[in-house]
Amino acid sequence: MKQEVEEKIQSPHYIQDIESKVFQAITYQVLKEIASIELVEGSILDSFLGVEGAEKIKAIHVELDETNPFVSFKIDLNILYGVSIPEKSEEIQNKVKVKVEELTGYQIGFIHLVFKNIVFPQSLDSMIEKASQVDLSEGNIQDLAT
Repeated sequence: MKQEVEEKIQSPHYIQDIESKVFQAITYQVLKEIASIELVEGSILDSFLGVEGAEKIKAIHVELDETNPFVSFKIDLNILYGVSIPEKSEEIQNKVKVKVEELTGYQIGFIHLVFKNIVFPQSLDSMIEKASQVDLSEGNIQDLAT
């Protein structure tokens, strides 16, 4: 009996839970480093207006499997016109998979990419120009949609 108790004390079981926000943050960091895409909630205007991760991370939906260490993603994206969607999809899915598995030990169930919109280079230039004309003094913000 005494030996059983000692064995239990010497071999503890550790429990870890990883919240969805952790998976979202890891994925967000990976996506920031990939050219020609942006999360739907974020845009080039967000950069100029100082909107960071909290708003952009809403485009990353995480589904955890409670019985197995599996995690699945649905990610809403915009892509730059002229970029091959199949090639970019493969790049995104591979990079997210590698980093999530490396940092969490969870395996990927699936990564579902939803391309919501195409960003055209002309509209990107126009958005940058309009963003530079924003008057942030005294709460004045012009309507950038015009």
